[in-house]
Amino acid sequence: MLRATAFHPAGSFSDPPRGTVVLAHDARHLRRKLLHLDDGEMVMLDLKEPVLFSHGDRLLLEDGDTIEIRAAEERLFEVLAKNGLHLIELAWHLGNRHLPAQIEETRILILRDHVIRDMLTGLGADVNEVIEPFQPVRGAYHAHGNGSGHAHGHG
Repeated sequence: MLRATAFHPAGSFSDPPRGTVVLAHDARHLRRKLLHLDDGEMVMLDLKEPVLFSHGDRLLLEDGDTIEIRAAEERLFEVLAKNGLHLIELAWHLGNRHLPAQIEETRILILRDHVIRDMLTGLGADVNEVIEPFQPVRGAYHAHGNGSGHAHGHG
């Protein structure tokens, strides 16, 4: 069985990977796990600390080959605003609820939640159902390779 004990961030390699593994956003926080590659091969991931992987990151196999992590397509809401300021306001409301969000220049992607959709449409946003890879923004309390979470009171 293949074994990976190190990783490199996306863009570190120009050569093609030996294989790929497709994972949803909430399955990309890993330390030790048996991963099933797209071709049916398996890789034992065994890292010293948990890592929150991004689309395009590479696992380094013991033989020097790499496995690319790919973001799975997920059922999302695409949030569209009236203008740039409105998009910032919508992002603030989503962040205030600690929701994972992929923030882009003209839209925000979030996991489908009909209560949140109703809130957003009430705030004047257009909300569409899409299926796309999801790469939420990493929080201020996260660094690549640091699995520590964020905790504070909301009293």
